[in-house]
Amino acid sequence: MAKKKGGSYRIKFLMIITYLCAGLIPLFLFTAVVFKTTENYFIEEKKKELLNQANIFSGHITISGYLKNEDMRHAFDRDIELTSEQGGFRIIVTDDMGVVIEDSNGTDNGKTIIIPEIVEALETKDVAREQESGDIYVVTSIVDESGKKAGTVLIIYKPEDIHAMIAGIRKPVYIMTILISCIVLTFVLVLSHTITGPLSKLMEVIRNISEGHFDERMPVDENSDNEIMQVGAAVNNMAEKLEEVETSRQHFVSNVSHELKTPLSSIKVLSESILLDSEAPKETYIEFLKDINSEVDRMTEIINDLLTLVKLDQKEIPVTFNQESLNSVIEDIVKRLRPLADNKNIDFEYTAVKEVNAEIDRTKFTLAVSNLVENGIKYTDEGGKVKVVLDCDHQNAFITVSDTGIGMAEEELSKIFQRFYRIDKTRNRETGGTGLGLSITHSTVLMHNGSIKVTSRENEGTTFVVRIPLIHNM
Repeated sequence: MAKKKGGSYRIKFLMIITYLCAGLIPLFLFTAVVFKTTENYFIEEKKKELLNQANIFSGHITISGYLKNEDMRHAFDRDIELTSEQGGFRIIVTDDMGVVIEDSNGTDNGKTIIIPEIVEALETKDVAREQESGDIYVVTSIVDESGKKAGTVLIIYKPEDIHAMIAGIRKPVYIMTILISCIVLTFVLVLSHTITGPLSKLMEVIRNISEGHFDERMPVDENSDNEIMQVGAAVNNMAEKLEEVETSRQHFVSNVSHELKTPLSSIKVLSESILLDSEAPKETYIEFLKDINSEVDRMTEIINDLLTLVKLDQKEIPVTFNQESLNSVIEDIVKRLRPLADNKNIDFEYTAVKEVNAEIDRTKFTLAVSNLVENGIKYTDEGGKVKVVLDCDHQNAFITVSDTGIGMAEEELSKIFQRFYRIDKTRNRETGGTGLGLSITHSTVLMHNGSIKVTSRENEGTTFVVRIPLIHNM
């Protein structure tokens, strides 16, 4: 049979997707945000540095009088060139109309540059701003001796060194992040296999059980107390119960076949004897027909008891609970069965400790208690004793049926309520019965939300205690 592991694969897939969503994606996003924040930090610091340098250079221009003294032009050019080379940026000096007086690159001399940063510096304050191209524009105003703004100093900086530094850090960090992610992913795969492995086995066991293989079991580690092992233990317990039910069913079918086969065999033998012996006297025919009638009655009794049990199991028999006097119920049972005890010279005693009223189905409850009392008389030798006691507390009624009969071995006590079960030494036809009486009693007591307990010792006697609630909660 091919094993279907789609469920475990789906769980593995979900675990991996969950790991990616909750682990890797946030990790990479966090790394990207950290790098972007770091890059912004260095750019802001560079802006401050460039503003400082631009202000220093602007002040130097004012002090040196470069803008008013043409003789200082060569020194001015040299000063701008050195400052530009040392700082790694381009310097443009304009007048108050935006006309370029000096360009460290020498390309825009004499041209007019009107950009927002220059206008803003001339009108209000110094500006340091990053452009869409990534370049940084820093503009400071040049103030003459009278305090009037005579021009601007524009520094254009390409932050390639910052980008290069961040890129140099980013590559090994991303490589390390990927390696860590692979290691964690491997760990997740191993962990998911550790989890889904038992789940796959559990699903396989449940599938096999559902197909009727009740001997299937889930391997359970007793040292592990996780939820999967707990579910596995519960499945094993369920399988054991199902196996017990199946075994009980098989035994039940076997017992039914055995119980019905015996009278049928007798009927067949008796009928064949009549057919083969055509000259037999009338008395023989009558005797054989009585025997056949007796076997038919026995089959009818077995079938009726079986039908009763089936209806009890399927709750097809309506149960009508009424407030009844248990004293009256037990007295009727004792009165009806006393002749059986008298025939065997059995001391039959009934004691009612209290007046007890309880909610019961009188007919069904009478049948259940009658089975216990009748069995007590049936399996008690002549001269023995059978005692019935009725008592109660504030919640429950107790009916105790005890005898001094043949008793049972301790290992038999857990089986006596099974259908057709008979203790070996009483498995004969002399005592009569179908082997279903105690099963009917047990089912009836359970229908009354009660319980039945039994204690017994071989050759000393047996005691049954039936407990039922005084008020039935419907």
